[in-house]
Amino acid sequence: MNKEYVPEWDQPAVRNEDSVPAKQHAAAGVKQIVTIRLDVDMLDWFKSAGPGYQTRINQVLREYMEANRVRAQSEQH
Repeated sequence: MNKEYVPEWDQPAVRNEDSVPAKQHAAAGVKQIVTIRLDVDMLDWFKSAGPGYQTRINQVLREYMEANRVRAQSEQH
């Protein structure tokens, strides 16, 4: 492999740290490569907005996770 080639997924994500609670800072920036099966039309839609589609998918999933985490915490109290 060309040593000068650095794939996009190997770059650090640019994040707005103000939106992440302090206890999540350490784990939030860590990325893991996974294989996931997505519907073709949905993937095409994310890709149509240009480079960074994986980051956009990650952000949508993070927002869903955080919304459900808040909902679950409010149900416990």
